[in-house]
Amino acid sequence: MAGQKMLKFVTLSKETPPKRDAELRSHDFDEIYRQFAVDKAAEQASRCSQCGVPFCQSHCPLHNNIPDWLRLTAEGRLEEAYELSQATNTFPEICGRICPQDRLCEGNCVIEQSGHGTVTIGSIERYLTDKAWEMGWVKPIKAYTERMESVGIIGAGPGGLAAADVLRRAGVQVTVYDRYDRAGGLLTYGIPGFKLEKPVVMQRIEQLELGGVSFVLNCKVGEDLTFDAIRGQHDAILIATGVYKARDIEAPGVGAKGVVRALDYLTASNRKSFGDDVPEFDSGELNAEGKRVVVIGGGDTAMDCVRTAIRQGATSVKCLYRRDKANMPGSQRETQNAEEEGVEFVWLSAPKGFTGGTAVEGVMVQKMRLGSPDSSGRQTPELIEGADYIEPADLVVQALGFEPEAIQTLWGVPDLAVTRWGTIKADFRTHATNLPGVYAAGDIVRGASLVVWAIRDGREAADSILAYLAQPASVAAE
Repeated sequence: MAGQKMLKFVTLSKETPPKRDAELRSHDFDEIYRQFAVDKAAEQASRCSQCGVPFCQSHCPLHNNIPDWLRLTAEGRLEEAYELSQATNTFPEICGRICPQDRLCEGNCVIEQSGHGTVTIGSIERYLTDKAWEMGWVKPIKAYTERMESVGIIGAGPGGLAAADVLRRAGVQVTVYDRYDRAGGLLTYGIPGFKLEKPVVMQRIEQLELGGVSFVLNCKVGEDLTFDAIRGQHDAILIATGVYKARDIEAPGVGAKGVVRALDYLTASNRKSFGDDVPEFDSGELNAEGKRVVVIGGGDTAMDCVRTAIRQGATSVKCLYRRDKANMPGSQRETQNAEEEGVEFVWLSAPKGFTGGTAVEGVMVQKMRLGSPDSSGRQTPELIEGADYIEPADLVVQALGFEPEAIQTLWGVPDLAVTRWGTIKADFRTHATNLPGVYAAGDIVRGASLVVWAIRDGREAADSILAYLAQPASVAAE
């Protein structure tokens, strides 16, 4: 009988939660997607084909048991569905909102490949966890046995928080150190509220605090505390700082007032949403209101910037990208949302410099064409001679990605092994570095990547740390 609730992809078409009207949503920072109702979530879950080889699961970095919790949802067993989802994913309500499902689980759905339209996995995942919080199914973190071992985690982003969750459930004493005044990392300050409303993040941080995780905030390692001091207080260390150093454009005029970095711009906006005093925003330095805005870049951070500028009341918002739409690294879904909200994309365009002297007045734009593929298979942009022009701008946001900071120098740990890119060198299975008892996970190891990969790395690193702590002291010291 239960099987009759599944395999309905032939008779039921794909549906996603409706989006708020673009004209209305572009004036606030509320999430743009409405919530599924219970009957619609069950209906869409019933479209799962329950295929023998679940490509959705294998293409999820966390290998979530997607077909199983879709089936439970279709059968109305929502609490069980949530528990199964939570078993492999520390933050399913966050992944359901910000994961690029079109490139991961949904993009590899078997019925999508057969032309029936993917199962809307992300929307159902979000619905399940929001319902779990509403109904009180999200249980407090409680260790059955408290342990004496202590672990210090540097970085309160998704990787560090995921590791903290696993370690506390095992009874280990956990302290998380972070440079910001709130935990969450990019979840808190880097991702705008229209994609991830901040109470969603704060409730998980509160759960960790109530579960016994200690947070030391406003703490810059190397300035407020040395790495050696932190290491001396704990039996093991996890480095999960992420990558925060912005890639800057090397072009004339880049230092002009009005040419800003994406993370500075997004952080100011998110702080304002918390009600913080943000002088750089109030002065207009990091506020797009009434300005002609140009964002340079084609990734998800660039999409966050252009959509933020629209909501701040910019007079115009343009996005320059040196390749075409088909070759953008960011989510096509986010690009579509930006277009609906009034962002203009200027494809095959790259900045040559900035005009205006001390304060930016325009971007010198070079037109490009796509040539032969490079080593990654993507076509290489080539300059079109004589096609330059100036794009007027009052605010230019650089969104060209992030690189690791020089941790060896900043933290005074020259013995910590790093790669030629500056990321920390760690075993890809155990996440152990070359220093005994020191582990690393997330973007600081793999480079700028997805939140879901950071969660996976944090969970795996926590398991390795638990194995390390279980070793005899003589073995662990080797």
